[in-house]
Amino acid sequence: MINGVLVHPLKKICDERGMIMHMLRCDDPHFEKFGEIYFSAAYPGIIKGWHEHTRQTQFYAAIEGMIKLVLYDNRQQSKTYKEVMELFIGENNYQLVRIPPGIVNGYKTIGLKMAIVANCATLPHDPVEMLRYDPHSNKIPYSWERVDQ
Repeated sequence: MINGVLVHPLKKICDERGMIMHMLRCDDPHFEKFGEIYFSAAYPGIIKGWHEHTRQTQFYAAIEGMIKLVLYDNRQQSKTYKEVMELFIGENNYQLVRIPPGIVNGYKTIGLKMAIVANCATLPHDPVEMLRYDPHSNKIPYSWERVDQ
């Protein structure tokens, strides 16, 4: 587990009409503040990343499909500096993931359908605040290739 990354199981309330999928409430103990919420969609096999925010905290929940969310601790002062963390989240494992500033993140859609990821960020989007890295560079010690065992 990377220091400062939190994973919270989320509730789905289902009945014959459909479902409600909880994500984040202002009275949750892990809520920080509201900046903006947006949705990111990616086709199967697509990689979105690497991104590193310098000031904002992100709260991710994959509401449709499944993703492999990969986190890399790029904070030199952190006790988990340079650690990598993999999470498989989405409709089959519905969770909220808190990603603090300084954690490089990216995700790959896994499975056969598009993934939709909701991000409730603590700040509105500011392109100057976000750093981008090539998902296939050596900057992050991670390979996006599937591992069959």
